[in-house]
Parts: sequence; C-alpha cells; structure tokens
Amino acid sequence: MTQKTIHRSESRGLADHGWLRSRHSFSFGAYHDPERMGFGALRVLNDDVVLGGMGFGEHPHRDMEIVSIPLAGDLEHRDSMGNRTVIRKGDIQVMSAGTGVRHSEYNHSREQTVEFLQIWVIPEVLDAPPRYDQRSIDLETRRNGLLQVLSPDPGDEGVWIHQQAWFHMGAFDRDAETSYTLKKKGDGVYAFVVKGGFTVDGTRLGERDGMGLTGTEGFTLRAESDDARILLMEVPMHIPRNK
Repeated sequence: MTQKTIHRSESRGLADHGWLRSRHSFSFGAYHDPERMGFGALRVLNDDVVLGGMGFGEHPHRDMEIVSIPLAGDLEHRDSMGNRTVIRKGDIQVMSAGTGVRHSEYNHSREQTVEFLQIWVIPEVLDAPPRYDQRSIDLETRRNGLLQVLSPDPGDEGVWIHQQAWFHMGAFDRDAETSYTLKKKGDGVYAFVVKGGFTVDGTRLGERDGMGLTGTEGFTLRAESDDARILLMEVPMHIPRNK
C-alpha cells in the first residue's frame, strides 16, 4: 500500500541571512525537525536564493553526493580538485565529496540573484575518490514527459553518483499526463514541484510542495498549470554502507 509524506512549501524550514534566503525541506543547519531528517538516502533538499556577488566561501565536505540544479541565474563553482566552472539554468552539477574536498559557490553575477536547488544524497560507498561532473539538460526534448538527469551508471543518461538513485525532471503543458515506474523494488520517490502545480498519484501539489512516496511500484502525474515543472528523486530507503 502506498504511503505518502507531504511537505507543503510553507512548512519548510527558513534561513534568511540577508544575502541568502534558503528553504529547507529537511533538517539543515539551525533548522532541526526530528520528523524531517531526510527521505531514505535523500538527506538535504535546499531551495536557495543568493544575492548578486555573494555566496558560500570555501568549506569542506566528505562522504556525500552533492547535486546542484540552477533555476535562474549563474552559479560559480570552485573546488580543491582544480575545477572552476559556472553552471546555469539548464545545467545539473554533481560533486562526489568522497575522501574529502573543499569548494566554494558564488553568484557569478553582481546584479542578478541566482536561484538553485542543492541536494545531498548519502552515498552507498564510503571513502570514494572525489569527482566532479556537469551536464546540460534540455527538458524540451522530452516535453510532457520525464527526462532522466541522474543515475548510478556512468554510461547512462545524465550525471552519475555513488548511490542507487535516479532523478528525473519534466516540463509539462496543462493537463498533460505521464507515469513513472520505479527502477528498484523497495525504493521511494520524493516528488518536488519546481513550478506550477501537479496531481501526483491522486494528491494535489502546489509550487515548491514535496511528497515522498513509498510502498509503490509506480504512479501517474498530471500537470495542473501551464509550463509546470517537477523533479522526481528515486532513492533507496535503506542505505547499506560499504568501504
């Protein structure tokens, strides 16, 4: 039987630092809710807005898969592996922290804000070599359908991470429908509405609402607004940790 955990947009944690306004779907930083410690291997889903010229100074990470998806503006990334890149709307970036990496993230523009989703996934393998990847994604190539943007297979569509996880994104016209079938039995899917509204497995979700689904092999979704956009994150609900 399908079980659903619904997180309405307004119920998310809020961190407002002036230069940064961040909404947290799960416990992060000063926001702590014991009922929101993640969803299976999905540990962090932050919805960040950073003012022009501002950003996160160099800081360390270890044993975490960190995915960034810009929604507006340009985000500059630098890290201790020697990468210096700019990611824009239409890109997806992954950094596997593994044995340890330091990085910084800044708004590349001094005038415009940058908006992006930062997602942390717990890896299935500890102490992996750090790595970086970045791809461009065009949702219009799969209009009214789902485009895979992340997987555990380096040869598959999208970026890849050290976890049995699959992310899909879609841009839909009003009333367009599609279905999603889980890759692995026992996984869960966290649906996050980026723009507009959707009905997911019979539940109405508005913009920036999230819902975790478990105990299902698949579900349908229907767009309830024009140019509606959604992110689906399939992750294991139990995380074996291997060296």
